[in-house]
Amino acid sequence: MQSGTFELARGDESHFALPSQHWTLPGFPIYTEAKELLEMEGNQITLDSLDKGTDNPVFSFEGENRHYEEHGGPRSENQEGRREGKGRFSSYCRKALQPASKAKHFCKAHAKVLRRLVLGLLGIAYLCYFIAACYLNFQRALALVVITAVVVFFICWEVFQKHCGAKVLLLLRPVGKCFQKSWPWLKWLLWVALLAGLIVWLVLDTGRNPEQLISLGGFCFLVLFLFACSKHHGAVSWRAVFWGLGLEFLLGLFVLRTTPGTQAFQWLGDQVQYFLGYTTAGSSFVFGNTLIEEVFAFQTLPIIVFFSCVMSILYYLGVMQWLILKISWLLQISMGTTATETLSVAGNIFVGQTEAPLLIRPYLTDMTLSEIHAVMTGGFSTIAGSVMGAYISFGIDAASLIAASVMAAPCALGMAKLVYPEVEESKFKGKASIRLSRGEEQNILEAASNGAAASVGLVANIAANLIAFLAVLEFINAALRWFGEMVDIEGLTFQVICSYVLMPLAFLMGADWADSPLVAELLGIKIFLNEFVAYQQLATYKKNRLMGLEEWDGSRKQWISERAESITTFALCGFANLSSIGITLGGLSSMVPQRKGDFASVVLRALLTGMCVSMLNACLAGLLHVPTELGDCAMFFSTTNFSSTSYTMYTCCKQLFASSVLQNGTLSFKGPWDEQADSVLWLRECCAHYNHTSCAWTF
Repeated sequence: MQSGTFELARGDESHFALPSQHWTLPGFPIYTEAKELLEMEGNQITLDSLDKGTDNPVFSFEGENRHYEEHGGPRSENQEGRREGKGRFSSYCRKALQPASKAKHFCKAHAKVLRRLVLGLLGIAYLCYFIAACYLNFQRALALVVITAVVVFFICWEVFQKHCGAKVLLLLRPVGKCFQKSWPWLKWLLWVALLAGLIVWLVLDTGRNPEQLISLGGFCFLVLFLFACSKHHGAVSWRAVFWGLGLEFLLGLFVLRTTPGTQAFQWLGDQVQYFLGYTTAGSSFVFGNTLIEEVFAFQTLPIIVFFSCVMSILYYLGVMQWLILKISWLLQISMGTTATETLSVAGNIFVGQTEAPLLIRPYLTDMTLSEIHAVMTGGFSTIAGSVMGAYISFGIDAASLIAASVMAAPCALGMAKLVYPEVEESKFKGKASIRLSRGEEQNILEAASNGAAASVGLVANIAANLIAFLAVLEFINAALRWFGEMVDIEGLTFQVICSYVLMPLAFLMGADWADSPLVAELLGIKIFLNEFVAYQQLATYKKNRLMGLEEWDGSRKQWISERAESITTFALCGFANLSSIGITLGGLSSMVPQRKGDFASVVLRALLTGMCVSMLNACLAGLLHVPTELGDCAMFFSTTNFSSTSYTMYTCCKQLFASSVLQNGTLSFKGPWDEQADSVLWLRECCAHYNHTSCAWTF
């Protein structure tokens, strides 16, 4: 060993050389030369000795005290005792922590094996639980079976892609080349076959319900209107347009017409309602049962807090990123759109118009105007999951809201490419995927807390907007009534104006002519105020219908038909209103301030496109709507006590009224009611709740 160094030796392993210098420890200086340290015998420290907790004699307090004595420093027996105690304590700590250190090293060395072992044990435990649940009650465990099958499919698919994907692609390469050669004429054959099948289906289906043709006409009118508003007519990507409309139609057909689709979305809607019901546990503790039952703010707004908290947890776990990536992959490969715009539109199914662009925030700087337009259109065409929970709490059909958001995604992407086609060279064209970052939270509790805290601003914003918009609406109505009275026009309001101006559009979507004024009124409130107020009013109409109130109260209609309700639910499902312009511009400009001018140049087109996307969804809802079967009214009357009214009672009473006939002073009935002995009794009970001309014959 050379002079001026000392060695930390472990067998024959390499040593660390430290230069000769003065050492300083906290509290007092030590002027010990490295040469003196080297001359001390047995002062080399091995790593094994450190693991065993052996003290280093070189840095022992004896040498320090001797140095103090040589330089006249004080030496206290108490200080020496404390130092020896500290040395022994540190040695005991090292020895006590030795098993934990070894366990830590073992876990690090065998991390992969331990991870597989834990996952295997969890898998076995879940398999046992799954088998037990299916064995005890398979019908009850049906939802568990479906969820498990979906998760297992995607896990197997990812494993297959990772280990066998490249080999399969290599084997299918000859087939792909042959398919590419035949594609130019094969795609036209496919389009002709699809078009012929669609025409045949429409002829057969609308033959039973001719009113569906009105919705089909409205659908075609809106598409042609958007094409007329296109920025570059000759650059339209018809692949994106037709695939967007086709996926929207297929999703609507699956949800509204097939039994599995209807049951699946109805089940999903029911689960969402049950899930949101847990909000009561927290809000009742904070506000009390009286407030949450009677006051709107304490009844509905806490749902947004709860939903935001859950969404934040799902983002932390990576569930939302995984789901959004799968949906965007499907849209991207079918429609040929870029990964950035597709990912943002897919995210809008679950989050709002300012949260979805955060998924692609690093790429906003380099996106083309067409891609930015698509991002904005996706935000205007859908609603956030948090406010969806509030609308469900109003009594709006949960399955329809979920279906509307899912159907809007492909339609929004397709119509965005129709109104603002791509004429620039995108930097993301051909990019297979976009990296999604996870949150910055350290654990799931922080994610839950951040989600709940973030919702406070949203809740305050909704409450403030409701106060402001309803107050402004009342002021506008008062002003309009005053102006109307000047020319002898009574009852002139903003809703009345909307009902006349937008009534043709409501009729084109498929609403009955009698329901069109109310549907148009709700559309006007949604466009010029916001959809929150419109859904509140729609919930009132639905409640009146389900309560079995009279359809008309004098000249005022108290509710709309079930078909009109479905159409309106889809038409209102979107953030496309004038107040959202500021929200969208503010959110995007805060992410990329240097592109504020580009955002402002396309926002109005995106707003118009978003409005039309919601109306296209409404047209499909009218086209695919299936009336609910009434059932046996005689059986219903024989089991009810007529103490309260319902929509079923109202419908059956109307049917009974229509079948009553007065001939020669004798009351009789037509059709199946003639065979019922209690028809006269049931007619009297119906007359106790509803007015009809035949009621005069029973008294």
